[in-house]
Amino acid sequence: MKSLVIGGNGFIGNNLVNALLRDGSEVRVFDRYPSRFQEPINKVEYIVGDLGNHGAVNEAVQDVDIVFHLAYTSLPHTSNEDPVYDIRSNVIDTVQLLQNCRQASVGKFIFVSSGGTVYGAPKAIPISEDHPTDPICSYGITKLTIEKYLSLFQHLYGLEYVVARLSNPYGELQNPNAKQGAVTVFLNNILQGRPITIWGDGEVVRDYIYIADAIDALIHAMHYRPEPNSPRVFNIGAGRGYSLNNLVEAMREVIDSKIAVNYTPGRPEDVPINVLDIKRAHDLLNWQPKTDLREGLSRTWKWLNAIQPA
Repeated sequence: MKSLVIGGNGFIGNNLVNALLRDGSEVRVFDRYPSRFQEPINKVEYIVGDLGNHGAVNEAVQDVDIVFHLAYTSLPHTSNEDPVYDIRSNVIDTVQLLQNCRQASVGKFIFVSSGGTVYGAPKAIPISEDHPTDPICSYGITKLTIEKYLSLFQHLYGLEYVVARLSNPYGELQNPNAKQGAVTVFLNNILQGRPITIWGDGEVVRDYIYIADAIDALIHAMHYRPEPNSPRVFNIGAGRGYSLNNLVEAMREVIDSKIAVNYTPGRPEDVPINVLDIKRAHDLLNWQPKTDLREGLSRTWKWLNAIQPA
């Protein structure tokens, strides 16, 4: 089996590539940037390219069985600033990618969507896959739009797919200087002796999933063989929520250190609470997370210390 990982040099991509190799898959990576924290792997074929370069994308999907689509040009908190760019660079280019996959007879398409934004403000907790989808940021709208196009391509052309509505992943190989990823960014600030900045009063609740558990879910999704009317959309999270204040307190326990926190005004795109119901993934993908928050924090802290310059 041969897998193409679009965005394979990013945080999720690096971890997924390693897991696919362990699973016995041949791997091709398509990414516009090299990996920050992992050297190229001899067994992996790398293609440098942008999703907007449709010729390069068409070349990349040839002779592969499964495509994992991880690349995205926007972030939840910046997408509302330029929704036209969000649509052009994500929706349009992904639909073109789907056209290329159909023409190349790709067997399966796995899309990492956003369990944190497609639902909007929750009407019930935990949030199941059947919850209304009312995103309050362009990022969530475009993720949801791509999900709908996947359903259309499955209906029209038989392109099999799985959508993983991922919560908030964290762990090894995540960029500690990025603009998202509270766990790793917070831990890196602590390591560098800088205060943590929290938007709002710290009572925003999120579902944080350790990266190894998230990747395990994607591997289970790869092996999932749905019946014609079976679900193809799955929440992938820890299934438990922590406020940002809870998160900082857990970090204090793991690191046993004083942590300075600066609170700033909240952001309109942040829903107050988001915790995913993961029962469907448990029942149909035979998957469940194995790593609790404190263990995940401990592993991430250890990795951050290991990559510091001597």
